[in-house]
Formats: sequence, structure tokens, C-alpha cells
Amino acid sequence: MSTYIPSPCILRPCMTLVAVICFLIGHRVDADDRDADAAPGQPASIHVDLSQDWPWWRGSTHDGIASPDQHVPLKWSETENIIWKTNLPGRGHGSPIVVGDQVVVTAADHQRNLQSVLCFDRSTGKQLWETIVHEGGLDVKGNEKSSMASAAAACDGDRYFVNFHNGDAVYMTALDRQGKKLWQQKLSNYVNHQGFGASPLLYRNLVIGVSDNKGGGAIVAMNRATGEVVWNKSRPAKANYSSPVIFNVGGKEQLFLTGCDLVTSLNPATGDTFWEIEGATTECVTTTVTDGHRIFTSGGYPKNHVAAVAVDGSGTIAWENPTRAYVPSLLTRDGYLFAVMDSGIAMCWQSDTGKEVWKGRLSGTFSSSPVLFNDLIYATNEEG
Repeated sequence: MSTYIPSPCILRPCMTLVAVICFLIGHRVDADDRDADAAPGQPASIHVDLSQDWPWWRGSTHDGIASPDQHVPLKWSETENIIWKTNLPGRGHGSPIVVGDQVVVTAADHQRNLQSVLCFDRSTGKQLWETIVHEGGLDVKGNEKSSMASAAAACDGDRYFVNFHNGDAVYMTALDRQGKKLWQQKLSNYVNHQGFGASPLLYRNLVIGVSDNKGGGAIVAMNRATGEVVWNKSRPAKANYSSPVIFNVGGKEQLFLTGCDLVTSLNPATGDTFWEIEGATTECVTTTVTDGHRIFTSGGYPKNHVAAVAVDGSGTIAWENPTRAYVPSLLTRDGYLFAVMDSGIAMCWQSDTGKEVWKGRLSGTFSSSPVLFNDLIYATNEEG
């Protein structure tokens, strides 16, 4: 078998301005019209084009892998392959999402003392609307690399869902496609440590939010249309920042969350625990990925950690190592696991054994998660 080695590229950051929109608008389809096995863990009744949109954190398949139907430039400059760019107010580290003709980002504007959702035209970059979600409540100290708008939005085609830490609590808010507020639900109180960054997750008729924190957080599933709480699962009183993810592995759909010194698998429909083992580390930022046989977890405090855990609930750890992949999430495909570490080291391991395949240094330090497109990895460093 030949060694699969994508070429690393550097993409401009979207932290303070939307610089490059590479995903072209395609024919709209409904997720319920797909083969249910085509993309494991996808929710039903999601009216987005999974081949052309980027509707939630880490893309349509929740793993940072872009559809091969996309059209992505290999090089760009201030004048080449830039379709449009626009300034954003305040500060926000949440990834943009793209649905239909709309690009949506969250922002925390300390000058105006508000947290908001902004929507731009996908083709022109023209601002279509801004909805103020919270006024006040931004005077919270966290890590210098965090912001009060560090989670990505999610969209089911009809509504946008956003999570904000505001004051002493975390809230989820639903908006329609024109920016009108539909409902708001408190997930839990929040004792701040480094910040907050867990993005919403869609599953069937539910939207799921996580609020891990030192005061004791929760995983909360709400009805997407009404905000009514369907189930609520308490979490340990430990700081953690990971977003949940759902994959259809081990013969069933499982909701995975790592951190708080645990690797946790839940039934996403009920919140019941399938299995849970001690593992990972206390503070994780990354979102779990899978190769179908193992899930891959990583964290960075108080210990450095990358591990492969069997998806069958046996607690089997196939391999682990002390690599510090703390903030950028991992990628996996075709028997390989890839990491772009905070320090700027890129690595590749065999996903079944953990054997190192290659290792190299990139320019700068990294906080954003890489994206895999065909045989290329796009990684954004902190300097752009």
C-alpha cells in the first residue's frame, strides 16, 4: 500500500474578516433524500446541500473533510483568487458556516457590549443582517486566545443555532434564516476558566449543546423548533471545551464527547450512557474523529494526549502517545490520522497502530482546525 501524504497549505484566517469563500453554490437537496449510510451520524430532516454547504462545525460530515465536489484554489494573494472580503465587528474565533446563499459568523463586540450573529451574501460579501443575541455580560476574563464568540453556529436549513457564554451562564439561541429570534434556552450556569467554545450539534429533531465547566455543566438536547428540553445529562465539575459529535459506529449512532478525564458515548436520542471510560485528559478543545473502528481523542492539559479508543464500548485503547494536539482537531482518512499541533508541527500516524508516518514543521502557531480536501490539507496559522 502506498503512503498517503497530503500537501499542507496555509489558508487565510477568518477570525476578524471573511477572506475566502471557496464553496460554490450547488443544487439544493434534502438530507432525508440521501442514503442513510452515506454520511454516518447525520441528522434527519436537515434541508441543506451537504455537497456544497458547510452548515456546522467541521463541515457536513463533522470531521473536517470537504466534499470532493467543492472548487478550492491552490494559491491566493491579496489580489488573486479573493472573491470578496469584509471587516467584522469586535472579536470572534468561531468558524464561519455556509448555507445556500448565506455566510454566518458570530461576534463579540466589547465596544458595543454585545454578542451578535452576522449574515453575509455568499456571492458578494454584502452584510444581509445582524442580530443582537445578548447585550452586556461580556466582562469575563479568559485565556488571551479565547473570545466571547468562539463557537460556530449550526444550521438545519430553516434555523440557525448559536451558543454563547454570557455573564455566569451558557445559552443556546435559535434564529430563522432572516435573523429573527425564535427561542433561547439556558444550558447551565458557567464558572469560567479559559473561555467557552462548544458548538451546537444537530440530530434528528434535536439540537444538542454542551457546557462543561468547573461548576458542573451539562449536555442538553432541545427540540429544534421550540427549544423545549428533551433530555439533560449532568457533567463533572471540570473545565473542558470540546464540541460533541455523532457517528454511526459500532452498530449504532453514538454521541461522543471527550474531556473532564473521560471518554463518553451517549445515546443521542435519550442521553443514556452507552459506555464511558477514564481517558483523554481534563481539558480538551478538539472534537473527536473516527475511522469507523476507533475514535481518536486528543487534549493538552494537564497532560498531552492523543489516543485511539475502540468504538465497541470495551474500553480498549488501541494506542496512545503524549503528543500535544490541544486546540486544532484531528483529521483521519484511508488508514491515516493527521494532526496540526498548536506549536506548528504537522504529523501523520497509521490510524490502527499509531506508528509515525511523517512529521514536519509548518510556519507559525495554530489554533484553528485543518480541513482535508481531496489530497490537500488546508491549515490556518494564527498569523494568516
